[in-house]
Amino acid sequence: MKLTGHPYRLRRIFLVIALGLGAILLFMRAVQLQVLNHDFLSSQGEARYARVVPVAAHRGMILDRNGEPLAASTPVESVWVNPQEFTATSAQFRELSQLLGTAPDVINSTIYAHASDEFVFIRRQISPEDAQKVLALKIPGLALQREYRRYYPAGEVTAHALGFTDLDDKGQDGLEYAFESVLHGTPGKRKIIRGPHGHVVDEVESLREPEPGRDITLSIDRRLQYLAYRELKAAVQRHGAQAGSAVVLDVQTGEVLAMVNQPAFNPNKREELHGDQTRNRVATDMFEPGSTIKPFTVAAALESGKFRPSSMIDTAPGFFKVGNATVHDIHNYGRIDVSTVLQKSSNVGVSKMALEISAEQVWTVFTRVGLGSKTSAVFPAEAAGVIKNYRQWHEVERVTAAYGYGVSVTALQLVRAYAALADNGRIRPVLFTRADDRAQIVNAGEQVFRPELTAQLRRMLETVSQEGGTGTEARVAGYRVAGKTGTVKKSQEGGYAEHSYLAVFAGFAPMSNPRLAMVVMVDEPQGDAYYGGQVAAPVFSAVMSGALRLLNIAPDGSLTLPARVALLEGGR
Repeated sequence: MKLTGHPYRLRRIFLVIALGLGAILLFMRAVQLQVLNHDFLSSQGEARYARVVPVAAHRGMILDRNGEPLAASTPVESVWVNPQEFTATSAQFRELSQLLGTAPDVINSTIYAHASDEFVFIRRQISPEDAQKVLALKIPGLALQREYRRYYPAGEVTAHALGFTDLDDKGQDGLEYAFESVLHGTPGKRKIIRGPHGHVVDEVESLREPEPGRDITLSIDRRLQYLAYRELKAAVQRHGAQAGSAVVLDVQTGEVLAMVNQPAFNPNKREELHGDQTRNRVATDMFEPGSTIKPFTVAAALESGKFRPSSMIDTAPGFFKVGNATVHDIHNYGRIDVSTVLQKSSNVGVSKMALEISAEQVWTVFTRVGLGSKTSAVFPAEAAGVIKNYRQWHEVERVTAAYGYGVSVTALQLVRAYAALADNGRIRPVLFTRADDRAQIVNAGEQVFRPELTAQLRRMLETVSQEGGTGTEARVAGYRVAGKTGTVKKSQEGGYAEHSYLAVFAGFAPMSNPRLAMVVMVDEPQGDAYYGGQVAAPVFSAVMSGALRLLNIAPDGSLTLPARVALLEGGR
């Protein structure tokens, strides 16, 4: 019995020793894992499930001058995958494709093209509701990332002024691009732990808080913007024109109150963000101003001392030759004074005046009011215009420049120049943000004309909207209006087109104390009505009439009883 019991005792001893050694080994392994190799193992785990992800910064809002939102960013989710971990059943893949509205082949090709990467977007900017449905599929390697999408409440009404952003909420055009550094802000960073299905199971730490962009308040008045947009669009459609532009400026500050173009686009629809429709023609498109430049030729003539508003000029028989060219008027106006030259828009009259003074005097006035140079505005891609140096003008070019051919301007430059006539000869920088310190802004700018000279010009320009003038359709009930019509033949290869025109009107109101200046340009109106006084002047009248009432600017003209009633009813 003793002999037989010995092996069992040895076996028990061996088992106890083995178990003891096993426990010691397990303990040592635990110490190794939990203490000695903890940092290494944690880093390996984090390498598999931890991510440092960007935290999008909220883009600043764009507000109109009265605090109404014109552009705001709303939170959305974007869907991304890690191609090395992405695995989905056929059913999951079909459902994912339907939720994202993206063809399966497109998703496959995107993932395949980034097979060696750990991050690729497969759908940007979907609603939070759809994002949660995507996440509910529990597809390994698929996850969401919070982003922001820009929204424009006024749609195409403010499209050309504001521009638009890309999918990363960065400004690409217009004022969104111009003020990108202010609006964009700084993205943050955070470390997160993702579960096997890609969803966030823990936020480890915030590495950097996002800094939101700052809001900006524009000079634009949304009410005037809607008004200008509506009237310009109606005119372009009514006359079958190719395009059109209109801009309204505060004479006393240089602020842009409205800026619209046709054709327009909707910045909320990304499929429309291409081609010529997104171009802000007010700032980027150059055109020959035609007769709207004549007030500045007359200004040069008055400054020379050789002419006064009452000086007589013989325009008979309605044409005259300059070199190999012939200058024409629509009618033979005979012997008329300088004021009537502007009222009737006599090419012959203004050409003879230009030939009586030096080319340098005319060129100096043009450049002094900012024609041929940018307006000091921040608007991207603004054109500078083209005015050749007077030393390069031959006699024919001196004459054609006097009535607006052979020089090129933008609508923004032209309205600024007219604002200088309206503001007693002071030319100001063009502003796209609200001028909060009005007292300081009023004293800004440069004096380019004597106030007495601009007073003479304003009285002459008022006759254009009176009986016998070319701009009677620009009149506004209850207000005195000053301005100038322009009808310009479009240039083409080898000369000018016979039946393609630009219809232009530039002016300001109220005449006794000008507050608003405006330029309207309609490109290629069709049919028998193509003159600036027929096409562009009525747009000026409609917009100016509404704008003066909206801004509570007091009337300065006489009113008949029916007109007074209509004005009061229109303001209700």
